[in-house]
Amino acid sequence: MAKLKLAIIVGSNRRESINRKLAQALAKLGEGAFDASFVKIDDLPMFNQDLEPNRPESTLRLKREIEAADAILIVTPEHNRSIPAVLKNAIDWASRPYGKNSWAGKTVAVTGTSGGAVGTAVSQNELRMILTNLAGAVVGGQVFVTFKEDLIDAQHNVTNEATRGFLQGFLDNFAKIAGKLAA
Repeated sequence: MAKLKLAIIVGSNRRESINRKLAQALAKLGEGAFDASFVKIDDLPMFNQDLEPNRPESTLRLKREIEAADAILIVTPEHNRSIPAVLKNAIDWASRPYGKNSWAGKTVAVTGTSGGAVGTAVSQNELRMILTNLAGAVVGGQVFVTFKEDLIDAQHNVTNEATRGFLQGFLDNFAKIAGKLAA
């Protein structure tokens, strides 16, 4: 079976983002099922409907990358009990113009990490609500990862065996569902 094209979006634009580290580890864990690529979102202008007639290239690139993917994985932090502005901006650009929503019909899984046990619970819930409203098929259940400094090594390996097994199960289930929906 051919690998699924997986677009990974990190909901943080921090250089040393722990969510980027988790996303890189997930990409490595999913190598058997997915051909993963990271979608850049930190270069998008703030959404403004006035820009739609002559859209900036970065927004067109975003739409192309989402549309080319069989599945999308979003790994996001939580900012003030909500999704980060950079992520919401990307979601808005990809949903426009009206009638050309790139999220429609896409299989999406959501996760995130923080120093707390469920630090991304609210942002994940909001993200599921937004993507479902945009006709995305959000799958995979709730996946919260408590980040510790030594959780992911420099080669993007999850060092804790129990966490690695849990995340592998999450990715295997996501691949199974995404494969069925992409067929």
